[in-house]
Amino acid sequence: MVTTEIVNSPYLRDPDVQLMLRARDGDEGAFTELVANYQDRIVGIFCHLLGNQEAAEDLAQEVFLRIYRSRAKYEPKAKFSTWLFRIANNLASNSRRNKGRRKEVTLSPHDSGPLGIRPEEQLLMEKSGMMPTRQVGLRETQAVVRQALETLNERQQMAVLLHKFEGMSYADIGAAMKLSEAAVKSLLSRARENLRIQLEKHIKG
Repeated sequence: MVTTEIVNSPYLRDPDVQLMLRARDGDEGAFTELVANYQDRIVGIFCHLLGNQEAAEDLAQEVFLRIYRSRAKYEPKAKFSTWLFRIANNLASNSRRNKGRRKEVTLSPHDSGPLGIRPEEQLLMEKSGMMPTRQVGLRETQAVVRQALETLNERQQMAVLLHKFEGMSYADIGAAMKLSEAAVKSLLSRARENLRIQLEKHIKG
């Protein structure tokens, strides 16, 4: 059933919203396409947040199961990616609280992940101007940036990953994390400063 609210939704231009509406109406192929579009991206973010590939894959599966089970009630009240990452953020928060502590990251430092460049590699590229005369091995530098990310609190990590990994705007990150745009800006500013301090410790060390 198409309601007036759906017809007037500003998010209908989002191709993924269209796919989700088709999935809601019983199009299994549309849902499969959504999973293909986002599965690797969700797993990648969970890997960084949880530090464990298997746990990341399990949690990503839970995200899509929740979406599938609630598909009949779906209404486009946000971009599909914003809605999906809101679910992912809630599940990650619950998982980390239940876990009590994070395990060591098990990803190979040589892997660049399903999306190509990982957030730590991108951050490293942005900071590379700070060390023009020092050449550091790829494995070492990735480990250093990963450790720097680990020093951030949970909300800072998620904000950085959504901003750098997904290229999401402050407004979309705020919608996904249930924060105001100003709060997201402040969160990212503190995160960048913390990362800068951690990276400079290594560079000057």
